[in-house]
Amino acid sequence: MFIGHFALGLAAKRAAPRLSLAVLFAAAQLADILWPIFLAIGLEHVRIDPGNTAITPLDFVSYPYSHSLALLIIWGVVFGWLVAVRLRPGVFGVIVALVVSHWVLDYVTHRPDMPLYPGGPKLGLGLWNSVPATVAVEVPLYLVGLWVYRSATRARDTIGRWAFALLAATLLIMYAGNLMSPPPPSVTAIWSVSIVGGLLFLAWAWWADRHRDAV
Repeated sequence: MFIGHFALGLAAKRAAPRLSLAVLFAAAQLADILWPIFLAIGLEHVRIDPGNTAITPLDFVSYPYSHSLALLIIWGVVFGWLVAVRLRPGVFGVIVALVVSHWVLDYVTHRPDMPLYPGGPKLGLGLWNSVPATVAVEVPLYLVGLWVYRSATRARDTIGRWAFALLAATLLIMYAGNLMSPPPPSVTAIWSVSIVGGLLFLAWAWWADRHRDAV
């Protein structure tokens, strides 16, 4: 999934209203934050394979450390502890749930390439084999996430209103672009764009959310 992960980060604002949207996004997307780093250092591997599924031209050859269920539970506990200790006590469960939710959503969309643990069996329901079915699941999920976030916060000023609106619209535009864009030119392009783009979106989410108040 893509915007489905962001949808859960948005919705989690109701459960953790004093936590920055950037942190919630980071938790929901932690697997995809770690993945390009592990690709860059050669710990995990992906292959560009147009037609692998109807949605993505990527063959996720090996990503047991960023995307296996067992490791995501561990990453979730570590990240949840750090956030609870350093930022907001009482949000440990929310953070762990968001981190682990990444595996659950990817299990629904991916073909059977989602590992339970490093070296273990790989699972996946293959929603990505159908573009209409994928869009029918992800877009409503994203819209619900937006609604929950908007109902849990209100803009403090013009920045809070428009920075968030542009962020929400940009995510949808990127989602549509991913469905229609050609395969990436190289694996290097995948991890470099993912790292830079991920940091920019977290910064944008932090900025927009900083100008909104919890209701």
